[in-house]
Amino acid sequence: MNDWSPRTFAAAWRSAVDRQPDSPFLIFEGPDGRIDEWTYAAFDGLIDRVAGRLHSLGVTPGDAVHLALTNSPAFVAVWLAAIGMGAWIVPSDPMARTPELRDHIERTAPVVGVCAASRAEAYRAAAGDLIILEVDEADPSPAALLGEPFGGCPSIGHDDRAAVMFTSGTTGRPKGVLISQANYAFAGRVMAQTANLQASDRHLVVLPMFHANAQYYSFASAIEVGASVALMHAFSASGFLGQAARHRATCASLFAAPMRMILARGGPVDDLVLRHCWFAQNLDPSQYETIANWMGCRPRQLYGMTETIPAVLTDREADPVPDSMGFVTSGCSVDVQDSDGCSVELGEIGEIVVGGVPGTTLFSGYLDDPATTDASYRNGWFLTGDRATRTTDGRHQFDGRRSDVLKVAGENVSTVEVEAMLTSHPDVFEAAVVGAQDPIRDEVPVAFVVPATGARPDPDELIDWCSQHLAKAKVPIAIGLLDELPRTSVGKIRKFVLAAGADDLTRKELS
Repeated sequence: MNDWSPRTFAAAWRSAVDRQPDSPFLIFEGPDGRIDEWTYAAFDGLIDRVAGRLHSLGVTPGDAVHLALTNSPAFVAVWLAAIGMGAWIVPSDPMARTPELRDHIERTAPVVGVCAASRAEAYRAAAGDLIILEVDEADPSPAALLGEPFGGCPSIGHDDRAAVMFTSGTTGRPKGVLISQANYAFAGRVMAQTANLQASDRHLVVLPMFHANAQYYSFASAIEVGASVALMHAFSASGFLGQAARHRATCASLFAAPMRMILARGGPVDDLVLRHCWFAQNLDPSQYETIANWMGCRPRQLYGMTETIPAVLTDREADPVPDSMGFVTSGCSVDVQDSDGCSVELGEIGEIVVGGVPGTTLFSGYLDDPATTDASYRNGWFLTGDRATRTTDGRHQFDGRRSDVLKVAGENVSTVEVEAMLTSHPDVFEAAVVGAQDPIRDEVPVAFVVPATGARPDPDELIDWCSQHLAKAKVPIAIGLLDELPRTSVGKIRKFVLAAGADDLTRKELS
């Protein structure tokens, strides 16, 4: 029987170091191709000196440290140093503009900020009087972060704050998600078990470290079992499979969008030892089969949010289905409910809701926003805003977010269904559908598509294609062609950006 009792992430790190100090922990491939490696003990020594530096600048238990760093040893060291000190991190997109950085800093009041020297001007404009440490992200031992060994042993509780992570902002202003020490530890335990992770495994991490995916699914799970991590400074579609082979990676985690980029720009390589790959969001069957052949393993879809901590739905190793989020993850509690909070029948569409203990198996709440925190729960269930159906064997099929359901003349239209139809056209690489206001039908579907390589689809022909396969209410009234869809740093489509132009596109088509 699994022991899901709460513990701190600081304790999880200390246990890994004590169990296998000489085992590999981190391999970092920098932008110049240089590779540096650390054992658990060696990296623990680096963490202790970073903690000493932070302490000398006034960071104490309960204080915040702001991070605006790309994937780097510096990010990992500051993160784990803060965790071990009883402090907490605020990771921001390192490429964010000054207003976004200023918003994060003002809302969290950190004691110290850490940024890249190459982006220091924009950061300083956002940081005001904040103490700032500038680092070279490619430097394996950035001098600005190193002080005398900390050597402290603060009392840390499992419900103490460990991070505030701001959501991606696909629908509006990001919310600050409060993450506890126990949250990180729980994520590591659940994700390690679900992937059958062993100390001999090695994660390949290409997704940004400031995002929950890399922290929860890769680093926390590796630390839980004493596995290693090969950290790349950035994602490279053409280089991903070569990196996996070069570093003997056995596990990886991606989104569907980066996988499509690999298919478009990469190619198969020899000597891969990947046995497992998580991915989020759907791939069509042909894309899935090709990427599975290239990887030498069948990727498994998962579903989770920053708030849910681990992925609460995961597909199984045996016969994963490319358009299914899979089954309820061991240690997690999930239901599919209607708007009254009742479980829907099998095959019916409802909202995915997640049960658990806030601050332990679910996020602690939203930063300085108890009203939004309270509104995100119903009868003890966290409301994800995502829709799904369930099959008799417990498998879950995604049906879009509540915001992905348009009301067209009183009829519910799933944008996910329309997008799937558009991407089934041979000239379409990707599609996103949003709603535009309509005086007669309330709202109508509008699509934005990225053409397949070498294709020049005609919008009228694509509309006709949809007309042949979809009910009238589901057919886009207008289609815009884009070189690429606007995305967050981890590949999620920023639909609110598209929605801003949907009304203009509709008026142009109707004029």
